[in-house]
Amino acid sequence: MAESHTYRVIVRATFEGLGDAARERLLAEVAEHEGIAGMRFSAEGSLAYDRTLKHFSMRYVVESDPGDGDEMAGALAEEQAEAYLRERGLGHGELRSTVTDMDTMKINRKPGRAAR
Repeated sequence: MAESHTYRVIVRATFEGLGDAARERLLAEVAEHEGIAGMRFSAEGSLAYDRTLKHFSMRYVVESDPGDGDEMAGALAEEQAEAYLRERGLGHGELRSTVTDMDTMKINRKPGRAAR
């Protein structure tokens, strides 16, 4: 068994209590975070949101011991998201995460023409 697993974690929440300066900064940078551009998985995380400044998501790649399970990978990503948002003065609601273990994910392939 591998010593660590690679997890993809999506952390979601809503923006709350954004001040005028934070709103202006987010709107000025919205093109970098809107749509597909903001939906990259990385160790440092990527923030995705749109012009409504209501909901956002952050995507992380987390390397963790498989014995710690999905819960630990989710908790690690939520800690990173919390720090990122706090450093930038971005208020938010409760963080929720969805975790996928890339090492155990089953890929269902459609049978080729020859198999029919």
